Amino acid sequence: MPPKCPFGYPRERSSRCPRAAQVRAVKAWLQAGAIAVAGENAAVVSGRADKMDGGLLQSAHMTGQRAPLRPHHTPWCHFCKSSLDGNNSAMSRSGLSSPENEEQQLAQHDDSLVLRDGNAKAAKASAVSVCGWESKICCLGCHSKEVTFCRKMPNIKVFSGSSHCDLAQKVVDRLGIELGKVVLKKFSNQETCVEVGESVRGEDVYIIQSGCGEVNDNLMELLIMINACKIASASRVTAVIPCFPYARQDKKDKSRAPISAKLVANMLSVAGADHIITMDLHASQIQGFFDIPVDNLYAEPAVLKWIRENIPEWRNGIIVSPDAGGAKRVTAIADRLNVEFALIHKERKKANEVASMVLVGDVKDRVAILVDDMADTCGTIVHAADKLREAGASKVYAILTHGIFSGPAISRINDACFEAVVVTNTIPQDQHMKECPKIQCIDVSMILAEAIRRTHNGESVSYLFSHVPM
Repeated sequence: MPPKCPFGYPRERSSRCPRAAQVRAVKAWLQAGAIAVAGENAAVVSGRADKMDGGLLQSAHMTGQRAPLRPHHTPWCHFCKSSLDGNNSAMSRSGLSSPENEEQQLAQHDDSLVLRDGNAKAAKASAVSVCGWESKICCLGCHSKEVTFCRKMPNIKVFSGSSHCDLAQKVVDRLGIELGKVVLKKFSNQETCVEVGESVRGEDVYIIQSGCGEVNDNLMELLIMINACKIASASRVTAVIPCFPYARQDKKDKSRAPISAKLVANMLSVAGADHIITMDLHASQIQGFFDIPVDNLYAEPAVLKWIRENIPEWRNGIIVSPDAGGAKRVTAIADRLNVEFALIHKERKKANEVASMVLVGDVKDRVAILVDDMADTCGTIVHAADKLREAGASKVYAILTHGIFSGPAISRINDACFEAVVVTNTIPQDQHMKECPKIQCIDVSMILAEAIRRTHNGESVSYLFSHVPM
């Protein structure tokens, strides 16, 4: 339950409260599931997140680490905007007897927190690192057992392109902020038009746009959004690209072939991007195409979690790479699970067609788990699944980071021998899941949200390479 109005007004008269807007904001925020505080007594200890006396501080999105507040990250009370650094003398004011007196006091001391019980001990607060929020707890004595005070991440704006609005909404929900206002439309001649609907001057801007769907249109939209924010005086613009476009064109594999991934990297830099966040690049050397920092996140922790929770026989499993290029990826997963791995060598004669396959490894009477970074028409993984069943595998699963599923992909999966084809939501999968019951989805919004939070706060993101933030 959200806390009652700390100024004494009944819930039905809360519109008269001088801080009604803040109260409503906290109520909406709590209902959204950002944080819930439970317990009868708020025994609060300075400098650390401690177990409450008779209750626990619970967060639906706890990162798993308890990090102290930085000196320059002084939180403020969501109700009255006062400092909660534990040294504010206004915190120990004596209590007030009525809401009217509280209003009068607040009018005189708008930047101070008044505790009704006058207990100086309650001024001490514990800090806990929550995804997107740094929180404080303060006791209001006889009026309310507990109230959560939060300092929102300052100077941050998150915008979404049109390629994957659902993922962007999940990310900002986990961060506890709202999506930035932007109008995306096309002129009659199909030129892309972008109108940023709020000020970004001096802000740390993040633009979420996945390289899927109408890839060229979405890429152009991303470039225009980056440039629009940059020329509007944003302090930093980070492109969050869960599925990087043109990533398969990362090398010159035949005469006069372009290296399109390098071209896309140049375009993003020229448009004004200061930083790139992406996930499971097709080739890790693409990071070297950029002159700006690139954080290549991995879906591996989420994949490991799914395997342990959804494949009962995973200890009798074997991790299989459908090609030689994915050997490093499958060996990393196999080592974490303490199981063996196998490799399928393929000879590809032309795009989207596989000529022959050779299995290296023993899969007889074992659960085979195919792992790859992406699948487009699914010719490779379907042929690999058939090869594994011919070699005696009892069950075959496929786990992919990016499920593009173009052309005949869905019909091929439906006809194949897979127990399940598991993909992440770096690309929208709702329609694919309706058309194919074998497709299951892993949500990676928590990884992207935590990467944004850590980047914004100047923290390391390497924790995400081996952990799934909750």
